[in-house]
Amino acid sequence: MAAFGSFCLLIALALAAYNLLAGALALRLIATGQPARISPERLADTARRAGIAGFWAVTGAAFALVYSVFTNDFSITYILDHSNRALPIPYKFAALWSGQEGSLLLWAWLLGTYGFILRLLHKTDVKLYAYAGSILAGIQVFFLLVLNFAAPPFALLKGAVPPDGNGLNPLLQYPEMVIHPPMLYLGYVGFSVPFAFALGALMMRYPGEKWIRITRAWTMVTWMFLTCGIFLGMHWAYAVLGWGGYWGWDPVENASFMPWLTGTAFLHSVMMQERKGMMKSWNVWLIFSTFLLTMLGTTLTRGGLVSSVHAFAQSSIGTWFVVFMGIVLAICIFTYVLQRGHLKTEHHLESLVSRESSFLFNNLVLLTACFVILWGTLFPIISEYVQGTKVTVGAPFYNRVAIPIGLFLLFLTGVGPLLPWRATSFKAIKRNFVLPVIALWATVIVCLAVGVKPWQNGAIDTGSFYALVSFAVAAAVLTAIGSEFLRGASVISRQTGRNLLAATWLLTRRNTRRYGGYLVHIGVVVVVIGLAGSAFNRSVESEMALHDRIQIGPYTLVQVGATQDSNDNYNSEYTMLDVYKGGKRLFQMTPEKRFYLASGQPQTMVAIHSVPEWDLYVVYEGTNPDTAQPIIKAFLNPLVGWIWLGLVVMVVGTLIALVPSLTPATASLRVPAAQPVTEAVLKGGD
Repeated sequence: MAAFGSFCLLIALALAAYNLLAGALALRLIATGQPARISPERLADTARRAGIAGFWAVTGAAFALVYSVFTNDFSITYILDHSNRALPIPYKFAALWSGQEGSLLLWAWLLGTYGFILRLLHKTDVKLYAYAGSILAGIQVFFLLVLNFAAPPFALLKGAVPPDGNGLNPLLQYPEMVIHPPMLYLGYVGFSVPFAFALGALMMRYPGEKWIRITRAWTMVTWMFLTCGIFLGMHWAYAVLGWGGYWGWDPVENASFMPWLTGTAFLHSVMMQERKGMMKSWNVWLIFSTFLLTMLGTTLTRGGLVSSVHAFAQSSIGTWFVVFMGIVLAICIFTYVLQRGHLKTEHHLESLVSRESSFLFNNLVLLTACFVILWGTLFPIISEYVQGTKVTVGAPFYNRVAIPIGLFLLFLTGVGPLLPWRATSFKAIKRNFVLPVIALWATVIVCLAVGVKPWQNGAIDTGSFYALVSFAVAAAVLTAIGSEFLRGASVISRQTGRNLLAATWLLTRRNTRRYGGYLVHIGVVVVVIGLAGSAFNRSVESEMALHDRIQIGPYTLVQVGATQDSNDNYNSEYTMLDVYKGGKRLFQMTPEKRFYLASGQPQTMVAIHSVPEWDLYVVYEGTNPDTAQPIIKAFLNPLVGWIWLGLVVMVVGTLIALVPSLTPATASLRVPAAQPVTEAVLKGGD
């Protein structure tokens, strides 16, 4: 299988190179109109077919690697390092992306899949799709060069083949790690598509904003995948690492967050270009930056530039990526300078108090956050290069800057829907903002009444203060968005006689993009509420003999025994804890410590009990070597479940926004004939 996989990668490289060169030549001949021995259209079609064939070649290589994992072919170095015979079947799939070579092959395969879908849709806007296809082929050439010459996944072991492999990294042997990396890579790789369309449209001076409409669904789906990948990574860190948190501003966490920020900015600002013809240059550079940040994220994760608990596969291929990013940046700058006259803005900002200005401020805040995170992430590398010593930037730096930025962004999330396009009057502002302001101050009063204290001993308690502000602004934003739904649904309810729930659903279906976006904003608010709960986290640690107890919040944990278990993959130790509340036994928790046989590495398995108010989070940290008694650390983490609920709301909102809105004609069929409906109601507003 190793020979077959290597052959597939070589064929894929040849096909991608032909796709790039033949496609570029065909487009050049079409642009210049020069006579040629072969029809440019036919040459372009052969390039497209080569791209489709390249997808099957990369698929063959990916199949060969997965097949080698399942057949325990330890003659392949990659399989030896990342699998073993006793590895459960789901984690054998995870071996594909657990190491550097496999993860790069996954990237190439996903890129080939996106390109395959794109090339099947070539029948409309053929020239633009041809440009985009050639650019994707250029990206694919880079990854296939790395796979063939710098990080070959089918390299053979020299010497005798061991009877068993070294096993998968214990940190990866968790159910979410079967889907988290592919989901993250679907987001990373997916941004290649809008990048290719943006660069291609700029190269050919594509008229209007049609390329944005073509790529809108691509960008939204990609953003959704990246969002899911980030949150799955947060949950993995929470459930596996045993430190009681879910986000530590780790360099690899930052690497996934930065393209999410710029991608989010792009999704907002393209609405300005579609509606007003504004921010054309801004949007082009937003998507260029997003693609480059995905490359940077891959470099940080796989290139060995930073030290991270998330960077499972580090090596010296960082130079390849740095050179590639330099080439891409040079091409982007050259194309922009050459074609910048095509990006002239048709309209200008008319008022600072308008929906346009809220989009602009939203973008500025998102990019400020991205720059701060980028600076903090790269600072250790820069300091080592300049001073010879690596200076690490810790979580306090990020929290000091990112939390105020995030709160301002949350504020804008609520302000935007309340502002009309172009300009607004003071009377309209007063009318739209009354309820949100009331909700804000009511929340402040309630929080103070239930014991949230933003000051301690005459000084501001930063954590509690930010939590109070988060709860208050979140309440205001939810009220603002809710009022938008209620206002539109009330009109439809009066006109059609439907109840408010049915009217709200019909309102959403008539403008799925707008109201799906509002649902995404609600999801973000729910996530912020969950994040704010971390200000009130509590923890206790104790050595526990039989029948010893510890108290945390309303819970009492009693040690009632310990046991051991083993299988072919690992040995494990459990501590059994009965959990009481108010003197009543509720349930039992069994935190676990595993020792993986193949790799010889230990791993903690956290026990978590979740309710809407908080998570009871218990870690078995091992035994005291002097007394042989287990050491237990328990956390009470408020509102963590709201973070995962917010993700669900964001995904649902994105899926709704992807569904085509009902046309006025279709919508009218859903309304009783006796009930007149105005055109504004049919369109669902704007």
